[in-house]
Amino acid sequence: MTDRAKVSQTQKVCHNKCSSILGEHPSDCNLFGNLISATDGITDSGVSHRSLLELCDQRENFIECMREMLVRHHVSPEALERDRERREALQRLGFDPNQSRMSRFPKDSKTRKGNLAEAILAEYIVAASTATLPVYRLRYNPNVEQAMKGDDILAFDLDADPVRIIVGESKFRTTSSKKAVVDIVDGLGRSQQGGIPASLQFVSDRLFEIGNTELGLRVMECAQLFVLGKLQIDFVGFLMSDNKSAQRVNKNTDPPLRNLVMISFGITSPDSIVDPCYCDLEGDV
Repeated sequence: MTDRAKVSQTQKVCHNKCSSILGEHPSDCNLFGNLISATDGITDSGVSHRSLLELCDQRENFIECMREMLVRHHVSPEALERDRERREALQRLGFDPNQSRMSRFPKDSKTRKGNLAEAILAEYIVAASTATLPVYRLRYNPNVEQAMKGDDILAFDLDADPVRIIVGESKFRTTSSKKAVVDIVDGLGRSQQGGIPASLQFVSDRLFEIGNTELGLRVMECAQLFVLGKLQIDFVGFLMSDNKSAQRVNKNTDPPLRNLVMISFGITSPDSIVDPCYCDLEGDV
């Protein structure tokens, strides 16, 4: 086989691995297809890697879409309605409704960045794959100013054969680095060593609480499938950082996991998008 043929074969294998776990990059009619380009490749260590880049002329549209995502991930429609009713009641009594406004979104810069990366990874997995996100976990964070514990992403493909869970680990970094990539892979490695994903019970409990008993039971059954060896667990690492993100992932991904795909998301001046994404979200809701 010639060198060119070997390269072509390698590219085909890594594309198939990305597609089997993530699915194809969303089409142009999708948010990510319109605003982000994608290239499937492979790291120096042989791990499949999808490199995302923002389209330079779509920054304003990208930020507007991220704002909608952040609201969806942080606040339920029911909570938004309760907030609206409380503000209207205070206004009827002649009080300033903003005096009773409870913060739904973090003001801490580090937490904002982490939550943004988590929301983007979750939305990308759902848009590209056949997996679903049954619970928006950030809605249940008891302290919005701190990062929430547990798996960043737990998405489920309950109709697959075998049933499949996607565990995601996300990081936002102003400047990409080897350490960021190592931290992502180490986090996923710890999840694998723990066996069944740590947040499985959390997800099922939330589903039972909101009355979605059928889906809660199906999520709980994943624990039994794991014991029986009938559950597939895939892992996705996500680095959202500068335009060298893809290079960092390619050079520094150690492959301890068999079902691992890495995603890099390169952005020009990544810090510059954070505040606009969160600006006055409280006022909007």
